[in-house]
Amino acid sequence: MQVISYFESKEQKHWLDEIGKSDWSAGRFLHELLSQGTFFDTVGEGSELLLLTDGDNLVSFCTYAVRDEIASTEYSPWIGFVYTFPKYRGHRYVGRLFEVIESIAKEHDIPDIYLSTDHIGLYEKYGFEYMTQMESIYGGMSRVYVKHIGR
Repeated sequence: MQVISYFESKEQKHWLDEIGKSDWSAGRFLHELLSQGTFFDTVGEGSELLLLTDGDNLVSFCTYAVRDEIASTEYSPWIGFVYTFPKYRGHRYVGRLFEVIESIAKEHDIPDIYLSTDHIGLYEKYGFEYMTQMESIYGGMSRVYVKHIGR
C-alpha cells in the first residue's frame, strides 16, 4: 500500500473516478468539489488530499485542510473527508494517512490538528481527544477532536 497526493498524481482522473465510487454523501461532495475545480475555494489554499492506494484500488482518503465543516475559524488545520472503502475497513488503514498528516504538520511547526465528526470511539484509537461541540456550516452541532502532535 502507498500514500499518494491526489494533486501530485499523474492519474487524477482514475483517482477521481475511484473517489466517486464512495457510498458516502461527503465522498460524493468531495468528488463534486474536485470535478468542478472548487476544492481549494472550499477548504483553503494549500490544503491536501491524501489517498491510500493498493495498486489501482483506493483504500482510504482524507484531506488535510485549512477549513472543514466547522463554522468557527478559530482552529486549523483540519483532517476531513475521512473515508475507508468497506472491503478495507477494520484494519486501521486510515492511520497511515494520519501519520503522513502528522509528519506534514510537524514539518510546518503545527502543534495541533483538528477533526470534526459525529463518531464516538473511533478517532480516539488514533490519539485524538474530544475537545468540544461546535456548530457546523450546515447548522448542526459536531464533535470536535484535537490531536496534539508537538513541535
